[in-house]
Amino acid sequence: MKRTALIATLTLLSATPAFAHAGHGIASGFLHPFLGWDHLLAMLAVGAWGATLGGRAIWVMPATFLSMMIVGGLSGMAGIELPFVETMILASVLVLAGFLVARVKMPVWSGMAIVGLFALAHGHAHGTEMPELANAWVYGAGFVAATSLIHALGAIAAQAVMKAKSAPA
Repeated sequence: MKRTALIATLTLLSATPAFAHAGHGIASGFLHPFLGWDHLLAMLAVGAWGATLGGRAIWVMPATFLSMMIVGGLSGMAGIELPFVETMILASVLVLAGFLVARVKMPVWSGMAIVGLFALAHGHAHGTEMPELANAWVYGAGFVAATSLIHALGAIAAQAVMKAKSAPA
């Protein structure tokens, strides 16, 4: 687990300004989720909440988010209007953080529905903000990879906290 956290940290720190402003490649798509606190916090929360729910939720919640984010991204790229995108993104941060703080437990399918709805909004924002010259598949692969990494970081952090809390004093 420590090796995974180290690799993730080194990956995050390896971005340089020139890399961040590539504008149309996988780098642009990969960095996009890291550049907005709203996206970053919500995606960390998805991974952490999945880990705290336990069992299959640790992979089902991120997989649901990724799937619906892709659908939202494609709708944004296609120019399909989605109402209340920014409101849903803000709500995702508040609700998912609230679930973590309050230690909300619910059936996995209910969590999937909530996470999926929020992911649709996040994906739509990613799709509409795609640089004009970007190749949609390459850019999309970048933001899916970054989102997966952020989910993993959230899950790793939550597991570390849970392990520390359960350790004898």
